[in-house]
Amino acid sequence: MGNKLMSSADFWWPSPAKLNLFLHINGRYPNGYHQLQSVFQLLDFGDELAFEIEQQQITLCTELDGVAHDDNLIVQAARLLRKEILTKDPTRIESSLGCNIFLRKRLPMGGGIGGGSSNAATTLVVLNYLWEGKLTLGELATLGLSLGADIPIFVHGFTAFAEGVGEQLEPKSTKPANYLVVFPDCHVSTKEIFNHPDLPRNTPKISPLDYHFDNTHNDCQQLVCQLYPNVANTLRWLLEYAPSRMTGTGSCVFAVFQDRSEALRVQNLLPQGSVSFIATGVNQSPLHKLLTTLTDKQILS
Repeated sequence: MGNKLMSSADFWWPSPAKLNLFLHINGRYPNGYHQLQSVFQLLDFGDELAFEIEQQQITLCTELDGVAHDDNLIVQAARLLRKEILTKDPTRIESSLGCNIFLRKRLPMGGGIGGGSSNAATTLVVLNYLWEGKLTLGELATLGLSLGADIPIFVHGFTAFAEGVGEQLEPKSTKPANYLVVFPDCHVSTKEIFNHPDLPRNTPKISPLDYHFDNTHNDCQQLVCQLYPNVANTLRWLLEYAPSRMTGTGSCVFAVFQDRSEALRVQNLLPQGSVSFIATGVNQSPLHKLLTTLTDKQILS
């Protein structure tokens, strides 16, 4: 078992946000899922989780408004991992694979920045480590994909060019940038947008080598702006100051700055009560960076 501190309620593990720097929809598969291309940009800001390993049930001790305990992706991910570990190693005892889970929620729910998916991925990666499940990241990503299309990117832990339904990932180093991310105080239904007849579905594919922010766009943006005035107004406001775009199906929008002080200046100009944060794009997840550091320390000690 891992260090006692790491498996206690006092040790907090990162659960970072992500942005879709662009989103092109290239077509539709026979099963109805959309064929897409995107760059998943990981950020150095997000939620945090703590795991108190106990010989008991899996319990999420932090309640979220409007989300039943058993419906939370964190709980579902933990139970799915436990089932997989027991399947791979029948000598393990189910009651030994229990935990109390605590969540510090910083990311707005329904913003399209991966909060719930990232929480599930952190749960899979950390509990696999603390429970000594010995699953590979690939195996964890496959488990995660069964719960949500955005979970694998957080499991693998690198900024990536994505294809397929978002599960085909190729590591991609992006130029350093600071992002002002704003939540327009509305929740966009991903299902509604992807099922809408007016959604463009025929954008030609690009090569990962040809990606540049300026020659890409978000195929969902125009439709969401038509249906959700708050998104349109926030995006219009940000565009006055910097290149800006909606992430995924929304509702969060972001502006790109090279200078963090300029991002802070613009953030201070936002209407009072606006929900926003500034983050730096990173090529490796803060979670994986921490895990590598802890593992290296254990090897050296």
